[in-house]
Amino acid sequence: MKATVYFSREITPEKVVALYEAAGKPLPGKVAVKLHSGEEGNQNFLKPEFWKPMIEAVNGTVVECNTAYEGARNTTEKHVALLEKHGWSKYFTVDLLDAEGPDLELPIPNGKRIQKNFLGKDIANYDSMLVLSHFKGHPMGGFGGALKQLSIGCASSYGKAYIHGAGEPEKIWTADHDSFLESMADAASSVVDYFKGNMVFVNVMKNMSVDCDCCAVAEDPCMKDIGILVSLDPVAVDQACLDLVYASQDPGRDHLLKRIESRHGVLTVEAAAALGVGSREYELVEL
Repeated sequence: MKATVYFSREITPEKVVALYEAAGKPLPGKVAVKLHSGEEGNQNFLKPEFWKPMIEAVNGTVVECNTAYEGARNTTEKHVALLEKHGWSKYFTVDLLDAEGPDLELPIPNGKRIQKNFLGKDIANYDSMLVLSHFKGHPMGGFGGALKQLSIGCASSYGKAYIHGAGEPEKIWTADHDSFLESMADAASSVVDYFKGNMVFVNVMKNMSVDCDCCAVAEDPCMKDIGILVSLDPVAVDQACLDLVYASQDPGRDHLLKRIESRHGVLTVEAAAALGVGSREYELVEL
């Protein structure tokens, strides 16, 4: 069955809310808003002011997890300070899900590479999740979108190493690359199962660098902005973004595609679809 992906070429905070409303899925209870708050020094991440109307529309709590690499977000103390510096704490209630242990362990009985996932334990305090993704390239994953937010994004610091290492956290940077990508799909499936359909996914194709918002030193955007996409299906929304990049006539397109293809980025989408996380077949509804 085809998923529906709502699309607008107009990129404004108000349009994000309009597309969310078009998706027709009110998020119940306490809403976790997963986004990328930006590494220290990164210039491309989407700022609190952009997301503010959408987060307020669901009365959401911004949630993040500590990183597994050196930087300004790998300890709770440093991460809390950066969240404040970047303005997130100024506008929103912020919950660092793995500020203290133990992690929440979710089973992945059908996982191809990993059979368990480690999340920040505070995720158990939420009834639904709004995933706000900045679609762009990524040094390891090829690209970052909804599936990356669900997997690496929701994982605790230890959980991130576990996914990167395809179940062997000590191999965080040395594991077989495709196994890492498939582990991301496995991890994403566990979070989707956990929230039992109470999720909405927003991908914004703006400031599209080959580098992720996790990079302190990132390339500037290499192609012009494309638009906003919203879906109830994380596989469909990421696939639609990839298709829009391929369809673009922008001269910077090939630079971004080289990053995505050289890292075999589409494998995460393929693997997630194979697990039943969502569908790569979709209808794009432009509003």
